[in-house]
Amino acid sequence: MNLNLTRPLALFDLETTGLSITHDRIVEISILKINPNGEEEHLHLLLNPEIPIPKSITAIHGINDEDVKDKPVFKDVAHDLNRFMENCDLAGYNVIKFDLPMLVEAFIRCDVDFDIKKRHIVDVQNIFMKMEPRTLKGAYRFFCNKELVDAHSAEADTRATYEILKAQLDRYQDADFEDREGNISQPVVNDMKKLHVFSSHHRNADLNGQIIYNQDDKEVFNFGKHKGKTVEEVFAKEPSYYDWMMKGEFPLFTKKLITAIRLRTSGKQVTLTNNKNS
Repeated sequence: MNLNLTRPLALFDLETTGLSITHDRIVEISILKINPNGEEEHLHLLLNPEIPIPKSITAIHGINDEDVKDKPVFKDVAHDLNRFMENCDLAGYNVIKFDLPMLVEAFIRCDVDFDIKKRHIVDVQNIFMKMEPRTLKGAYRFFCNKELVDAHSAEADTRATYEILKAQLDRYQDADFEDREGNISQPVVNDMKKLHVFSSHHRNADLNGQIIYNQDDKEVFNFGKHKGKTVEEVFAKEPSYYDWMMKGEFPLFTKKLITAIRLRTSGKQVTLTNNKNS
């Protein structure tokens, strides 16, 4: 279906040095402008972010410091970008939460007035999420082509979940998946170990994901002011943080875990399942 446009629509995507709107910078921008008459214009730029690109980020988008060392910085192209997108409505995938805030931040740093007040903004991801809701009822409709009767009844929900899992195995049994390192695999197979790994967002150290394992198999905080830091490092530099967590409303398993880590770093050992002091 052709888009019904009254003014140009600029679909854009950014690649960046990371996910922080305030600290990270743009390394690539691609804009596809669709004019009301259907004519397409395309602008693609690699940019020097003026800060190092972490190797973990390069593994995702494939752009490294060497690729952009001789490219223009954002302020050199800001006015041209602004003119190219002038009077355009905007669209993208996850554009509202990430790409648009990142782009606007970059314009502000250059004192370029990129006004978004009178623009329509279309987030394709949000349309997808609303039309295919990530609820049990929505999943049952999508995978099983049935309506879930008695939703939120534990028995009905359990039975529906079982049917969805079997339907997922049928749908994705031959589907390839590419991870952040570019490795191709078929993880949605009839194997509980592989499904366990694939269905987890992180490798959790505790049960609710507040402490996870990093690439070096070290426990790191996944929340708060110390997010991304190892538990050992934080407790060594700020022992009071352990006391704060033990007094806080954290799950008992999490408290047992941090106690084990604290004792381990002091040369002691503790068995999580038998620790009765938490």
